[in-house]
Amino acid sequence: MNVKIEESWRKRLQEEFDKPYFEQLVTFVKNEYRSAHVLPPGHQIFHIFNACPFEKVKVVILGQDPYPNPGQYYGVCFSVPQGVPIPGSLANIFKEIHQDLGKPIPTSGNLDRWVEQGVFPMNSVLTVRAHETGSHRNMGWETFTDAVIKKLSDGRENLVFMLWGSYAKEKIALIDTHKHLVLTTVHPSPRSADHGFFGCKHFSKANTFLQSKGIQKIDW
Repeated sequence: MNVKIEESWRKRLQEEFDKPYFEQLVTFVKNEYRSAHVLPPGHQIFHIFNACPFEKVKVVILGQDPYPNPGQYYGVCFSVPQGVPIPGSLANIFKEIHQDLGKPIPTSGNLDRWVEQGVFPMNSVLTVRAHETGSHRNMGWETFTDAVIKKLSDGRENLVFMLWGSYAKEKIALIDTHKHLVLTTVHPSPRSADHGFFGCKHFSKANTFLQSKGIQKIDW
């Protein structure tokens, strides 16, 4: 199957695109876009891949589902477009960065400035029906994004993987922990952030690791 995606990713993921599960996934997603209000807009499904080529990735942040509210999700996990109110989880991420590194809390929830530096925030499910969280789970996206994590683990060295919450922590099985730094804690959502996300210092730990490997740190 021919999928429009940035070339460094296409050549590594072509074997996934050619598998039966992916063809079934595409059929399901196309039908959903025809019959329901689905997010993000179709041309943004693979936005994070197009914005951050394979060789550029330094830090992987894993989420589960896209934001289900129209206007919020454009293909970058946790991020929202300029001018859109900052969701609770992202507000807590900014709060932890402020406590960890002393950075001022941003007024915009747009994380494109991270992506430009090699941060790769990816949901495990890449589409969702508007206002129906989890509506596209178990349709094949997880198989695809697990393959992405495995490709990054196998094909790169010295990456930082941030796994927040029990769902993300399950992905540790896909990662070579001898080659990469894996940081785990609870999810930054308002329901759980007080139980370990605040004070986790993942952002300073990531930068310390990157610099120890001679890699430019992230300006969080």
